[in-house]
Amino acid sequence: MCRIAGMLHAGLDNAAIVDMVGQMCELQRHGGPDDGGLFAEEAIHLVLGNRRLALQDLSRAGHQPMQYLGNQITYNGEVYNFPELREELKLAGHTFHTHTDTEVILAAYSQWGVQAFSRFKGMFAFALWDAGAKELLLVRDAAGIKPLYYSSHSEGISFASEIKAFQPLKEGREANPNWPVYQLAFGHLPEPVSTLKQVQSLPKGCFLKYHAPAKSLTLQSFRHYSFSNSIGEKETAVEQIRATLNKSVKRHMIADAPLGVFLSGGLDSSIVTKIAAEAKQENLNSLSIYFSEDAYSEKRYQDLLLENTHCKPNQFLLEEHDFQSAFPTILKAMDQPSCDGINTWFISKHARELGLKAVLSGIGADELFGGYPSFKRMGLAFAMQRCPSQLLGLGQKSGIRQFNRLSYLKMDGVKGLYLFLRGHFTPREIATQLGGSEKEIWQILDASPVLQDISNLSMKNQASWMEINLYLQNQLLRDADCMGMAHGVEIRVPFLDDDFISLAHHISPGIKFGGERPKQLLIDAYQDSLPAAIWNRPKMGFSFPFSPWLSKSEFVKALMDNADQPTRDNYKNFLQGKLHWSRLMSLIILKSGIHAV
Repeated sequence: MCRIAGMLHAGLDNAAIVDMVGQMCELQRHGGPDDGGLFAEEAIHLVLGNRRLALQDLSRAGHQPMQYLGNQITYNGEVYNFPELREELKLAGHTFHTHTDTEVILAAYSQWGVQAFSRFKGMFAFALWDAGAKELLLVRDAAGIKPLYYSSHSEGISFASEIKAFQPLKEGREANPNWPVYQLAFGHLPEPVSTLKQVQSLPKGCFLKYHAPAKSLTLQSFRHYSFSNSIGEKETAVEQIRATLNKSVKRHMIADAPLGVFLSGGLDSSIVTKIAAEAKQENLNSLSIYFSEDAYSEKRYQDLLLENTHCKPNQFLLEEHDFQSAFPTILKAMDQPSCDGINTWFISKHARELGLKAVLSGIGADELFGGYPSFKRMGLAFAMQRCPSQLLGLGQKSGIRQFNRLSYLKMDGVKGLYLFLRGHFTPREIATQLGGSEKEIWQILDASPVLQDISNLSMKNQASWMEINLYLQNQLLRDADCMGMAHGVEIRVPFLDDDFISLAHHISPGIKFGGERPKQLLIDAYQDSLPAAIWNRPKMGFSFPFSPWLSKSEFVKALMDNADQPTRDNYKNFLQGKLHWSRLMSLIILKSGIHAV
């Protein structure tokens, strides 16, 4: 796991490019504290940079950028099936000088070209310089676990793992004036939107090829997931879930550095913890946070699992004063705006203090197996979307808060459904907050993101696609990467293993989403391995006592006291229990100025 950056710019001299890429890497040092390096191809005006978090082959042999047969790579991530690929490549005549997956990526590309990318099982974002073809390739994993941002122009291209890394560049000095609209609507910035006007995210499962002599750019897909009903027997589905997830967890434990597992006490993290603990020869470090406030604490469920598992428990009591003192620092750690991620910041901090460099997480199961209320509400939302737009607009005029988001159903497709089900503020509210026109807000939201037509899918597979490609992609995974790497900790997500995603997508919706409880199929696969209280309980998100803590925050109060009237009105509503804490978080982000250019 690393942080990467680079630039190819025909109009700048090499010394200037080296200096700027060096600065880009330094701005990302927190995500790669172990080593750093630069590679320059002076004839092309190309510089690749890397900040390394060493997890495979901890020696200097793993230094990046790395070369193989004249090609160069700067790489962020983990390819978990690299040992198998390495053996296959050895049989094809390749010789290896390190024990890293980095070298395997280079060898695989030299053997199979761009067809190699679909063979990598893991999370990755890398830039590969093909010296023979004089092409720079930017590549991102199919699940979009690792981030990669880029900016292209007439003289070349620049890229980085984080938006903040673009600060030394010209393209890092022009803000996207529309990002507050997306933040207030979605609670995050949906890809490809970023806070910078000229910088966007590379789509997942794609590679971008920049041909230096012609200054031409092409974007191609190498992997995407599709739904089918090929697994229609429950017993088969249960059997394959157990086999595939067990293999995934074990594969995700490949590391030469210490790793652990996040244990919240919920179903998903408990399953991952149980499998990982059984796979590890010695006691596995588990990490948990609990609270004095009983309404939020899951300690009793954590204790139940730990009593039945060979783990080294590390449980941390998080109190209000910890939150209040760290909150401004956490906001500054955000790369892209988000209304959440604070929980991940704290648990990653504790992981680093224990000397761990990687941790396993249960992220992804809710989206794949129907763990959210949206799966039950999708049918009603879909039916309401067919109502006349004039009728939907009346909801906002009613003055009833629960009806406000009905207006979003005037938007066709999954975007309107998502914003109805999960949106924060309506276009009218956003216009009031930002001082613009409601029409302009609608135009901005209509323009991006452009989402595919999924009307051919079953209703609950549509809900799954929506949660995977919007909520998971733009909030949970981004928060996990950003807040984990703020402490130099890699967060691994076994539920998003390539084989496991493919399996889940091929289970018939009636089997996958059936049963009395959310994620019933996942429960059926592992209920014999877990204490009954863990799966036979109401769902409780991994959350903090946000409302009471934020209401007492002097930092937040100072921001709100100096804000405009619409913000102060919303803050008053929050204090009166009329505004959810996540919506207040979006306002805090806007007023804190942390994403100002």
